[in-house]
Amino acid sequence: MASALLQVSRASLVLNSTNGAKPEHQREVPEVFLTPRVTRPTLLPLHFAIVGCGLGGLAAAHCLGRAGHTVTVFESASSIGDVGAGIQISPNLSRLLIRWGLGDDLRRASVKPESITFRRYKTGHRVGWTKWGENMDKDYGSPYYHVHRADLLDMLLKLASPYMTLFLNSRVVSLDPDLGQLTLESGRRFRADIILGADGVKSMIREVVVGHPDKPIPTGDAAYRAIIPTAEMSKDPDLKPLVDHPEMTGWIGPGRHIMGYCIRGREEYNIVMLHPDRGSRAEAYDMPGSVQQMKADFAGWEPRVDKLLGLISHTLIWPLFDRNPLDTWVHSGGKVALLGDACHPMLPYRAQGAAMAIEDAAVLGVLFSHITSRRQIRPLLQAYQDLRYPRTTDTQLAARANQKIFHLPDGPEQEARDISMREGMEDSLREERGEPSLLDSAGNANVWADRPKNRIQFLYDAELEAERWWRTSGNRWSVGETLAFKL
Repeated sequence: MASALLQVSRASLVLNSTNGAKPEHQREVPEVFLTPRVTRPTLLPLHFAIVGCGLGGLAAAHCLGRAGHTVTVFESASSIGDVGAGIQISPNLSRLLIRWGLGDDLRRASVKPESITFRRYKTGHRVGWTKWGENMDKDYGSPYYHVHRADLLDMLLKLASPYMTLFLNSRVVSLDPDLGQLTLESGRRFRADIILGADGVKSMIREVVVGHPDKPIPTGDAAYRAIIPTAEMSKDPDLKPLVDHPEMTGWIGPGRHIMGYCIRGREEYNIVMLHPDRGSRAEAYDMPGSVQQMKADFAGWEPRVDKLLGLISHTLIWPLFDRNPLDTWVHSGGKVALLGDACHPMLPYRAQGAAMAIEDAAVLGVLFSHITSRRQIRPLLQAYQDLRYPRTTDTQLAARANQKIFHLPDGPEQEARDISMREGMEDSLREERGEPSLLDSAGNANVWADRPKNRIQFLYDAELEAERWWRTSGNRWSVGETLAFKL
């Protein structure tokens, strides 16, 4: 099975040995097939019930269904859709989506940003710049894309539909984790071998798993979100370059920042404006916002920002809440587990929320393709948590760090941040001219210029890591033996 799943170069990680493996940030780019995989069906088909039909839930339905398991998905909404706006697809995510057969769909629906730029909020002067575009493919083996979240949801729905039975208007109101039984608002009950909570930041399943209410922590920030037709931007000579030369542009200022980039073949411009929250008490993605207040929150910013906001007719507000990493993602009964925002909600400052959820699904799909006995269910769920927990926790913490970095008040810390970003920019420009790099980029204030961090984040292959674990640890035991988890 492994040879059908993965083919890697000699320079990549040796799967059948625990010795001599390089740390992730030192590994060379694996040469993997970026075509749909031929996955041998599991020898023990199970029934998975997935609560939640978002990006993570659909990815899990696809990965588990193609491995031969029966999948039932329960969604409280009456239809599958997303009111969200832009989403960033970094190489660690795009390599999975392309491998699963979505390469053409991604190219049609997305924009490949040429670079990332950070600018001073008042003047618009560039303080940070890193080349992206083809450099992402070259350095990390897969592209970086910007896409509308609804388009990505449609792609995953297309992948998952052949493998799942979907129940809409089906809110799960209670769960018996020991029986593996869930009850819908209608009173109807379902049993499954494994229940996966993919029900988002306000997850009901999470409280069952941890055994107590898990209260959100206010970050002090909220985000306005809006989409601008680029046809309007192209009429203005100051805004037209944002369309003609697509990049991710970040304007950073005291307590606030803005991120903007093109989506949908450069027909739309996604803009997210982080600002101090005004005491929101609810976690929600679709609260209507005041355009007048939005403009007031960014008064005094550079003229291009003022012009962009002038093209916005309506906006939504997303209050940002955080949660500390959980003690466990797997219920003690061994039949219920969490994935995605239900167990590791991500603040948007590192653009990795969707990637982490879909990586979770990929790991589950590989691990449970190997199952041969029901005695393996709980150990494999624990292996899933052990494989994913360090990476998702590190990513959560990195996002928190960026919140502070982006929002420094004017002063010595801000000046030191800008100097660090400029050093990274100057080094990137040297390389663009064909000159050698002169900078140790580790710790750069522009995290996208920090090569060691980016290698860890973007070279990661969730399926490869799960298969590696199986080769080195999972297949050392047989039915009746205890699986020792040594990652």
